[in-house]
Amino acid sequence: ARQGSQVFGIDRSQPMLKDLRARLGREPQAVRKRVKWRCGDMRRASLKGLRFPLVLCTFNTALHLYTRRDVELYLSRVRAHLSPRGRFVVDISMPSPLDLAEDPSRPRRVPAFVHPTWNTRVRSWEQFDYDPLRQVLFVSTSFASAYGKEPFAMTPLAHRQFFPQEWEALLHYNGFRLTEVHGDFQGGPLARGSDTVIVHAKLRRP
Repeated sequence: ARQGSQVFGIDRSQPMLKDLRARLGREPQAVRKRVKWRCGDMRRASLKGLRFPLVLCTFNTALHLYTRRDVELYLSRVRAHLSPRGRFVVDISMPSPLDLAEDPSRPRRVPAFVHPTWNTRVRSWEQFDYDPLRQVLFVSTSFASAYGKEPFAMTPLAHRQFFPQEWEALLHYNGFRLTEVHGDFQGGPLARGSDTVIVHAKLRRP
C-alpha cells in the first residue's frame, strides 16, 4: 500500500483486524485508502466477483489448513479470486525432523528476552508434540518472569506439516501449476538446509 498497490486482506481474527486498524491510523490518508479488509474464513470467503493479479498466503498461514478438505476449500477460493494470468504465492516452514521427534514431556529452553508487550524480561520454554497420523505439530510455549519460578502465561500453536512434494501435489490436483520454488525470501534455491518453502503458482489451463 505504501508503494501504491491496492490491498485487500482477509482475517478471521478480530484482534488482528483491530491491530490493523490501529496501524493504518498511523499511515497517511493515501495509504489508508488503498487498504480494504474483511473478517472471514479464508476457506469460504467470497468477494463478489473480485479478481486479483496476486494472492498471498504468508507467514505459515497455510499451516492452519489441517485437512485435505481445508486445503481444497481454500484453493477453490484462490482460484475464484485469481485473475487468469495472476500469481499465487504461499510460504510454509519446512518440517524439521528434530522438532517432530521431540519428547513432548521434555521442555526445550529458549533464551531469555524482553517481551515487547509485557515490557519485562522473561524466560520461556517450548514443548513439541507431533501427531504423525494428522501430521500436526503442537507447540506450547510457556513464559515466566526472569525473576520468578512459576510460569505466568502459555501460548498454544498447532501447525500442519506439509512436505514440499506434498504441497506441489495438492496444488496440481487443485488446478495450479508451479512456476517458481525458493528456499528463502531472497529468491535462493530450495535446498536440504532450507527451513522455508516459498511456492509461486499460476492457474493451470484446462
